[in-house]
Amino acid sequence: MDKCGVCGGDSSACKLVSGLFQQHLNKVGYYKVVEIPEGATKINVTETMKSSNYLALRSRSGRSIINGNWAIDRPGKYEGVGTMFTYRRPNEITSTAGESFLAEGPTNEILDVYVIYQQPNPGVSYQFILPSDNPPQNPAHRNPVHPQQPTHRPRGNTLNGQDGHPLPGNTNQEGYEPAGGVKYPPHVPDNQVPSVQPPRRQRQYNWKLSGATECSASCGRGSRYSIFRCVHRLSHEQVPDNHCDSSTKPSSHEEPCNLQPCPAFWDIGEWSECSKKCGLGMQHRQVLCKQVYANRTLNVHTSRCRHLEQPETSSTCQLKICSEWQIHTEWSSCSVPCGVGQRSREVHCVSNVGDKVSDNECNMKLRPDDNENCDMGPCAKSWFITEWGNKCSAECGMGVQTRGVLCLTNHISSLPLEGCGLQRPADTQVCNNGPCESRIEWFTGLWSQCSAECGPGSQQRAVVCLMKSDEGFSVMPPYECSSLDKPLSQQSCLLKSCGAKWYHTDWSACSKTCEGGFRVREVRCLSDDTQSSEGCEERLKPQQREECSPEPCVPHIDENCRDKYFNCNVVVQARLCVYDYYKATCCASCTRVANRQTQHRGRS
Repeated sequence: MDKCGVCGGDSSACKLVSGLFQQHLNKVGYYKVVEIPEGATKINVTETMKSSNYLALRSRSGRSIINGNWAIDRPGKYEGVGTMFTYRRPNEITSTAGESFLAEGPTNEILDVYVIYQQPNPGVSYQFILPSDNPPQNPAHRNPVHPQQPTHRPRGNTLNGQDGHPLPGNTNQEGYEPAGGVKYPPHVPDNQVPSVQPPRRQRQYNWKLSGATECSASCGRGSRYSIFRCVHRLSHEQVPDNHCDSSTKPSSHEEPCNLQPCPAFWDIGEWSECSKKCGLGMQHRQVLCKQVYANRTLNVHTSRCRHLEQPETSSTCQLKICSEWQIHTEWSSCSVPCGVGQRSREVHCVSNVGDKVSDNECNMKLRPDDNENCDMGPCAKSWFITEWGNKCSAECGMGVQTRGVLCLTNHISSLPLEGCGLQRPADTQVCNNGPCESRIEWFTGLWSQCSAECGPGSQQRAVVCLMKSDEGFSVMPPYECSSLDKPLSQQSCLLKSCGAKWYHTDWSACSKTCEGGFRVREVRCLSDDTQSSEGCEERLKPQQREECSPEPCVPHIDENCRDKYFNCNVVVQARLCVYDYYKATCCASCTRVANRQTQHRGRS
């Protein structure tokens, strides 16, 4: 069959009608989209995309087939104008396709298609097939019979209805012409003898009414059809249908049945989209009381459904959990006491019910920083010194001793060091190893300690012209020793590879001026590159704290400070010493109380 429904046809017996309704609408209501003529087939009306609008269908005789009278029908199958319409409304939450209705046809009445406008129209496409005004004549079918003509005429295609009157859109006197442009032969009455006699073997069999089918519906108007069986003409015994002439089989008539209305029921629509993309929202649906009568589903008053529990029209919904960034802790302390360091805090992704979830649940672009730089200001500095060396630079006479002196940054101690300053401790001092023998010659002192305790450095020694006599050594002018080779007074040195050594600062000021004060200093073990080390011997570590100012605290007694009244103890008990008048009147008592309070704070 071609698209026109003609077996072996070339699709020239019909024409395709299609279009797109894109009219701009601005008021809520029914707007006509297209008129579908009688005899249309392959009907397809579809929204181009999902919207809040609805499609509606009404026959020209005034019957609402789909979504009439402001009532929205459920998706399903709806009968009307001689065909069955399939009404589709895609899932309202997940789908993006619009709603539609389809029908095979042919229709026996003019149809009007409407759109119920509620929001801007995305467009409605439509198409259907109509018979051509002048279908081509095929010589092979001058007296055509429809290739798929049923054994009985379809409902509505007979010449007369049940009351004997002509039905709408019926045949002319020559025969019924359906939408495809092909005619059925006129109905032959049952008592008219055909011009061609059936074979002799079939004259002993004929068709007999043997009953009817079950009713197609239990209520609301159903249909049943008469059943004819092939029987022996004399014995009326049933035989296979092929014993009878199929061309003489009577048409099966439709009879209405179970005409009483069906019980009312709740018609439940689809849930709307959730009002929120995440977290708890609301969704709604339409609930209508309906009743089926005469093959039509009608909206009725809700009181008819009072025997049934009414379904909910609104409900909570949650498409997914909402999550957000939360800062759980304050910034931590800076990683260094001075200079530039780091600080951190805890940041979590938390759901709308308070649970900690994966960071992927939150927007990474909005994540608060969980660490940052912190500047604690410039670091304090202090002078660090070693112990004096054990060797004197001269074997006899006057020489020098040396020690190490370094200005180091304070990263560890909490002492209030404010910088090394200009008072650099001395790194040399005088030493004497006793008198030398009497004679004139160049005398050299011992080489001084290497300027670097580890690694390359330099060392010096004193070179003088001396004369030794019984009275001792006398310094002579250098020319007195000019005949002698003068020794070197400076050379390079390398004592050893660098190791670790204890360094300490000067003592801090005493914490108190009397009675049990203490002072502190910072001690560090440093390697040759002045880095902290653990290679120093613990037993050689200098003390970091010692007591100071052991003198007892003696209050200063003012001879002019005397009590002028005998009851000054009452002034003390009433705590009136804070007032100048009582402090002068009861001077001695108020002073004793103030001294006791000062001593108590000092001990604590």
